[in-house]
Amino acid sequence: MPDLLLRYSENMFKFFENLVDPYIEGPDGAPSDRLWPFVASFVKPFRLIIVLNIVTSFAVATAEVGLLYYLGRLVDLLGESTPQDFWAENKVEMMIVLAIILILRPVVQILNTALIKNTIQPNLAALGRWRSYRHVLNQPVGWFENDFAGRIANRVCQMPAACGDLLFQVMDTLSFTVAYMIGASILLASADPRLLVPLFVWLVLYCFLLRWSLRRIRPASRASSAARSRTLGFVVDSFSNIQSVKLFSHNERETEYAYDILENHRNTYAAETRIFTIIDAGLVILNGILIVSVVGWALMMWTEATATVGVVATAGALALRINSMSGWIMGSLTNFFRNLGVVSEGMESVAQPIGMLDVPNARDLKLREGAIKVDSLSHHYGRDAGGISDVSFDIKPGEKVGLVGRSGSGKSTLVKALLRLYDPEHGQILFDGVDIKTVTQASLRAQIGMVQQENSLLHRTIKENLLYGRPDATDEQVINAARQAEAHEFINELEDSEGNTGYEAKVGERGVKLSGGQRQRVALARVILKDAPILILDEATSALDSEVEAQIQNTLYGMMQGKTVVAIAHRLSTIAQMDTIIVLDKGKIVEQGSHEALIARSGLYAKLWQHQSGGFIDVETPNE
Repeated sequence: MPDLLLRYSENMFKFFENLVDPYIEGPDGAPSDRLWPFVASFVKPFRLIIVLNIVTSFAVATAEVGLLYYLGRLVDLLGESTPQDFWAENKVEMMIVLAIILILRPVVQILNTALIKNTIQPNLAALGRWRSYRHVLNQPVGWFENDFAGRIANRVCQMPAACGDLLFQVMDTLSFTVAYMIGASILLASADPRLLVPLFVWLVLYCFLLRWSLRRIRPASRASSAARSRTLGFVVDSFSNIQSVKLFSHNERETEYAYDILENHRNTYAAETRIFTIIDAGLVILNGILIVSVVGWALMMWTEATATVGVVATAGALALRINSMSGWIMGSLTNFFRNLGVVSEGMESVAQPIGMLDVPNARDLKLREGAIKVDSLSHHYGRDAGGISDVSFDIKPGEKVGLVGRSGSGKSTLVKALLRLYDPEHGQILFDGVDIKTVTQASLRAQIGMVQQENSLLHRTIKENLLYGRPDATDEQVINAARQAEAHEFINELEDSEGNTGYEAKVGERGVKLSGGQRQRVALARVILKDAPILILDEATSALDSEVEAQIQNTLYGMMQGKTVVAIAHRLSTIAQMDTIIVLDKGKIVEQGSHEALIARSGLYAKLWQHQSGGFIDVETPNE
């Protein structure tokens, strides 16, 4: 029966679920860093739905107070009539009341619930996650390097849902409570104004309890939310690096670290729940006083013949309902401030302005030749040391340039600057005479193909990872790129835990199901498919064995034809054939020229060449 009801009501649910588009574009720029304007930016598309929901909440509360009123009237009617005459005298009234209870009240209640549960909460959460994800995704790489990926993900996913709960608690609790208390006051006053005295005294004491609670719940909830995110970030970080944990036999060390984090989480949560226990204790006492005073006063009036039995019944029912409702209100306020803590903590990530924006009216970069000019470039990550200092060089269209230097010499910083993953502190970079800060970041990176020393893949299929290089590529182009990267054969042999094989097999988080060499070959195939005019290679063959490397080298040389190439390598034999080699040391260019010219110069490059063992640079210097 429930399944049948669900199937027939599916169209009704879809109607409510589609009343608001959860993927509507939001305002440009970063969200507000103030709490209520931040929440309001998500709520704006729901304004009409919210108004309608407030109206239905008032109607539900009014109907409930009306039922309590009619309970008292029914008691009086029963007392005034005989069983034989009751139905004949009150037939029409009973039919109207039955229609209200069985038809009108359910319709209003269902409408109120559907607006909240099927329109507002799921769509508001989806809208918040959509906008938050898009905003956070636009942050520069350095922004992500300063936090746990798990904590950022938790904030993006949990904060919008908390916004939906906030809205529900404000609208439903506030509107229902206001309507209910107004109705209860009118009802008690119509019976006897003196019944308002205990209700008013209870309300004053209840407000004092609320005030005490609200001052303490918000900071406690925010601390608890921050501890929860930190715990999640630690767990994700630990599991993401499980190979290192196992290789260094640090299960116990991780457990000890986890103990400190979990204990902090437990303590912050315990501090929050202490407040709730005190609230519950105060509420039980207050509600006991309310029930005794209202019902007792009504009984006293009945004994004095100033109130009917129906008034006593109504007063008692109202007192009991307010007793349960006050607990519901306090619980809603508790959840309200708990969600407020989640939202406030989530804003620390979601409401941050984008660290590196395209300039106003930035145009797309369209390369004609592929020339690169680096002019007086400096970047030290905001510190006094590290990075690069006053680096200048020119790369002609189609020229192949190698970057050489010990660890910490500035190679990676220079490459990140070319990709505009960071904006330089001084100087500029020009592609075909155009300052890369004046073009869109997306169009800049679309002109660059890069293979790194450690290439992570998305936890998707092989085919989806390859199509990252060129989303509109045909299956034939995908396979050809894999063949050139010597990856086609091993791809055909793959099978994942879900039974998918070949190009449809999933590679696991960061590509963990593949070996380092296999990941590298997929990454090469992806760049081959992209076919960008500028190619950056950062130790592109370091993860390959000698036999496969020899095969891949031919592929790489083929890829380089007609492209401007910048290659980093510790194995100098892989870049000895480059047109120009730039030697970096302590963030500065110390030598520049062809392999033969640098060897003849007997400088740092020649020294590094002589100190190679199997073709590797002696890298006994601090990391960059």
